[in-house]
Amino acid sequence: MTKKSILYTRTGDAGMTSLVGGQRVRKNSARLESYGTIDELNAQIGLLATYTGEEDRQQLIDIQSKLFVVGSYLATDTTQRELREQSIVTEEMVTQLEHTIDLLDASLPPLRLFILPGGTRGASVAHVCRTVCRRAERRILALQEELGFPLDPQVLAYVNRLSDYFFALSRKLNVEAGKEEILWQPRKK
Repeated sequence: MTKKSILYTRTGDAGMTSLVGGQRVRKNSARLESYGTIDELNAQIGLLATYTGEEDRQQLIDIQSKLFVVGSYLATDTTQRELREQSIVTEEMVTQLEHTIDLLDASLPPLRLFILPGGTRGASVAHVCRTVCRRAERRILALQEELGFPLDPQVLAYVNRLSDYFFALSRKLNVEAGKEEILWQPRKK
């Protein structure tokens, strides 16, 4: 029988943690903020999946797996350690997500105005995922600025497309439920 691993190590009690490769960094560093926000997004996706049908749920599980790739990339200090193959965000991942967005969008009515987040619970959670995803994108950009060199452009492209996916999915979930989208009404002067 395999020995069970201990869930706590006590090595982070003073506000430090280890990156892939062992380098110790502060838990509030830009690197930790970037992949921590990806982890938060992944948890929100788990919640979102409870409000979807099987096809969307399987798509969301696939996205969760791919976010582990993104997180692993962000957790690796490439100046200290070479990336493992499972930590590389590929152009194919971006292209596949674009294809999924196109399929979702093809089934939706055209946009006339901005849409307020809301509708069904699932659509609302999809909007939360969209906004957490945008924050992750900002945290990744902050990491890039802190490092002083560009990160793999596929990482930013994937995260950018992912927020578009959540927007399209929120619309789809409302349409499927027969909920009208809540359109933004500009103030009249």
